[in-house]
Amino acid sequence: MTQKHSGSCLCGAVTFKIDGEFDKFFLCHCSRCRKFSGTAHASNLFSFKGKVDWLSGKENVKFYDVPDTRFMKAFCAECGSPLPREREEAVVVPAGCLDTPVDIAPNAHIFFADRANWDEHLEEAETFDQRPG
Repeated sequence: MTQKHSGSCLCGAVTFKIDGEFDKFFLCHCSRCRKFSGTAHASNLFSFKGKVDWLSGKENVKFYDVPDTRFMKAFCAECGSPLPREREEAVVVPAGCLDTPVDIAPNAHIFFADRANWDEHLEEAETFDQRPG
């Protein structure tokens, strides 16, 4: 049975569903993914046979292609949230934009040698269930 996942942007202007299984889940540490996500790594799910169905707000979906590369970002024009993008070989879904749970764990950290200098021993940092006072 084909899995269906749904997701949205932060402001709710864009909603979508993904029809298809997720085949790979990569945590990418390349400098472009760090800039794209504003974090230590991008968390992207790949579906080689999947399809994106924009349920609302398709007119708010904007794309940015980095010149002379294969790197593309899809995002909401209202709130800037990352959104799925369809490439020739796969649908790439930022895991954080999904509203449904996924049943696949990350397969690998990729471009790990390019990780930020502060992206080490993060498990040793103090943890809080809420924002500390």
